[in-house]
Amino acid sequence: MTSQLFSPFSMRGLTLSNRVAVSPMCQYGADDGNAGDWHLMHLGNLAVSGFGLVIAEATGVEARGRISPGCLGLYSDANEQALARVVGFCRRHGNTALGIQLAHAGRKAATNVPWRGRGPVAAEDGGWPVVAPSAVALDDEHPRPEALDEGGMADVVQAFVQAARRADRLGFDMVEIHGAHGYLLHQFLSPISNRRDDAHGGSRENRMRFPLRVFAAVRDAWPDDKPLGIRISASDHIEGGWSLDDSVVFAAALKGLGCDYIDVSSAGVAPDRQKITVGPGYQVPFSAHIRNEAQIPTMAVGMITRPRQAEAIVAEGKADLVALARGVLYDPRWVWHAAEALGAEAAYPMPYERSRPAMWPEAFADETE
Repeated sequence: MTSQLFSPFSMRGLTLSNRVAVSPMCQYGADDGNAGDWHLMHLGNLAVSGFGLVIAEATGVEARGRISPGCLGLYSDANEQALARVVGFCRRHGNTALGIQLAHAGRKAATNVPWRGRGPVAAEDGGWPVVAPSAVALDDEHPRPEALDEGGMADVVQAFVQAARRADRLGFDMVEIHGAHGYLLHQFLSPISNRRDDAHGGSRENRMRFPLRVFAAVRDAWPDDKPLGIRISASDHIEGGWSLDDSVVFAAALKGLGCDYIDVSSAGVAPDRQKITVGPGYQVPFSAHIRNEAQIPTMAVGMITRPRQAEAIVAEGKADLVALARGVLYDPRWVWHAAEALGAEAAYPMPYERSRPAMWPEAFADETE
C-alpha cells in the first residue's frame, strides 16, 4: 500500500513532501535572543534529514516574552541577523520546508532553563517583570504579573506583526503562532488565568477576543501565499478550565480568519492543578475531534514515536500532519527509518545518499542479527 504519511500535503502556496513535521523545541541556547552555533547545528541537522517541515522553536516576539533568558527571539535587528545565518545554512543544504513558532510567554516568562529547575529567574540574575491578562501568578513560587491594559495589548499585537515581517524577510515558509501550554494567548483563553471583567474576560467570546486579534493581525501582515497556523491547548485538563468544546469553537473562528491548520496540544496553564493520563498518542483524539468538528486541517503531537503509529494517525483521518519532538532528538533520522519501514521514499542530502539501505543492501541482508 502507498504510505499516507509520505504523501504530499499542500497549504496555500506551500507543498510539503511528506506529513512529518519537527515540532518546535526550545533549546535554551540563545544570547539575548540571538541564535548561535547550537541552533545552526540543531536546525541544520534536522533540515537535511528528510522531514516535510521543520519548525524552529518558540521564538519570543518581545524580550519580555521569552520563556527563559536563553530562548530565541525575533524582536531586534541583531536577532534577525543571527537567525539569517541559520536559515541560510538550512536553505543551502536542506531538503525541508522551514517554519517558525512565534510566541509570548506572558506570566510564564523569565524562568530558568529546565536543567536549572524552571523556577523564576531573580532580577539580580537577569530576570524581568512579567505580564498577563490578569494579575494572577502562575503559582506561589512565581511573581505576580502586571495585567495588560489596552496599550500593552496593542504593543503585543505589534510585536507579533513585526516578528512575522522579520520571519518573512528571513525566508521562512510558514509561521505558527503559539497559543498553547499556558503562555500568553492561552492565558487569555483560559478562565483559570483570565479573571478580567472587561471586553477581554468573562465569557468565552470575550476571552477569545485578544488571541483572535493577534491572529488576524499576523494573517494580514504575513504573505497570502504562505501558511499560517496556531498551536493550541485543546484542554486545560482542569475542571472549569478551557475545554475541548471551547477549542472547537475557537478553531472555527480561526478558520474564518484564514488559519491553515491547528497544531493540537494540551495543558500548561496551571501545571500544579492539571490532571493528565499520558501515553503514546494521548493527544491524538483531540486532534481528530477538532479536525472533524471544525473542518480544519490539524497537526497531531504527543508521544508519537513509531512509524506505523504515525501512519495510522494520518491514514485514519485523525490528523493531516504529525509532529515529533523528543523522538526526533533521540533519532534525528526518524524519517529515513520510517520510510524504510513503510516502503516509502525520503529525501537524503547527496553527501549522505550512500547511507540509504538500498545503496548497500548486503549490510541489511539479515536484520535479525
